[in-house]
Amino acid sequence: MLRFYNAEILAMENDLILRKGELWTKGDRITYMGETPAVLPNFDREIDLQGKLLMPSFKNAHAHSAMTFLRSFAEDVPLQQWLFEKVFPYEERLTPDDVYVFTKLAIAEYLSSGFTAAFDMYLEPEAIVQAGIACGFRTVLCSGISGDAVEIDRLQRMYEQFCSYHPLVQYRLGFHSEYTTTPALRREIAKLAQAEKQPVYTHISETKKEHDECIARNGCTPAQHFAELGLWEYGGGGFHGVWLDAADRKIFADKGLYLVSCPASNAKLASGIAPLQECLAQGVHLALGTDGPASNNAVDPFREMYLAATLQRLRCNDAAAVPATEILKAATVGSAKAMGLHDCDMLAVGKQADFIVVDTAMPNLRPIHDVVRNLVYSGGKQNIAMTICAGKILYENGSYCMGLDMEKLYAEAQQRAEHLTKD
Repeated sequence: MLRFYNAEILAMENDLILRKGELWTKGDRITYMGETPAVLPNFDREIDLQGKLLMPSFKNAHAHSAMTFLRSFAEDVPLQQWLFEKVFPYEERLTPDDVYVFTKLAIAEYLSSGFTAAFDMYLEPEAIVQAGIACGFRTVLCSGISGDAVEIDRLQRMYEQFCSYHPLVQYRLGFHSEYTTTPALRREIAKLAQAEKQPVYTHISETKKEHDECIARNGCTPAQHFAELGLWEYGGGGFHGVWLDAADRKIFADKGLYLVSCPASNAKLASGIAPLQECLAQGVHLALGTDGPASNNAVDPFREMYLAATLQRLRCNDAAAVPATEILKAATVGSAKAMGLHDCDMLAVGKQADFIVVDTAMPNLRPIHDVVRNLVYSGGKQNIAMTICAGKILYENGSYCMGLDMEKLYAEAQQRAEHLTKD
């Protein structure tokens, strides 16, 4: 059992009220949260947080983790050229061992940033989940299949393999995008989703070119096309959604879909600014993701929150657009729910023990007039003092607690990256 006491607690339950108290864990669950009782049980470890902030961890609701191998390599070109000239050709060279190493590198960055889970859509899913299991990190796999209807058999096999694979692993049906799949494959995915009563996720309306070309091919936007196919009868969501129009947003709201915004990637690739203010006004659920390290190039929830908030003000010409409270909810509770991690969304007894300790006694977070606004507008990964996933401390005060030789990992990642990108 672990005891975290003398804490400021932001539970993110039904409100954003800060409370003083302590939290206990046993195994992978939260067993107590509240004021210090008169009688205490025996603990394996007791941690005096000295007034630090204890809150739900961040969840990365859209990631291509192993794209760490292309960090700062695929640069300075628009999305379509970036994909087809700078990304896809090099991804074809990846082996399962490559993906394993580069995913571990991403996980180390996730943990030092306060993430305990990633919604990972990438190649070699077995390697991805093994990297996560080895690190004690939570992975929700999302299929990113492309191509024709024959691929549906592979999707079915992956679903069956990973849906009950490990306590730290979940699986969601998905496909890469409208422009990389045939109508026949999308119809088969819809049939599978309806048969299994499962949500579906995909890249959607990331660029104006993608959005407009879908209209030219199908006579409607990607969101309208997917809805007509029956892909979202059991929920799901879309990644990016930069060019969603009012009718698209209504579909998202009516079907309870999640828009996963990736503001840093969308800005870096000049894809645009997602209409988060309009989404909130129409009742669309929001989540935040980083996208891959090749288009971001970091995995940093604080940067995503800051950009998500400030870019909306620029887009709307309104300094009050999308308040900080909504941004923090999207990065924590919203992202967890978008991924199907309903036991990891907030701090409460019985929930999974996935949380972070934020050191607020640092210059960038002082003085404290409003802790939520400080986190969104002033916070940074340097404020992450501890990251706990499934009841295990994986990162503490600059050190990793998951059995990794970090220098060896850095050296191996460098060697593999240089080999893969050598022409």
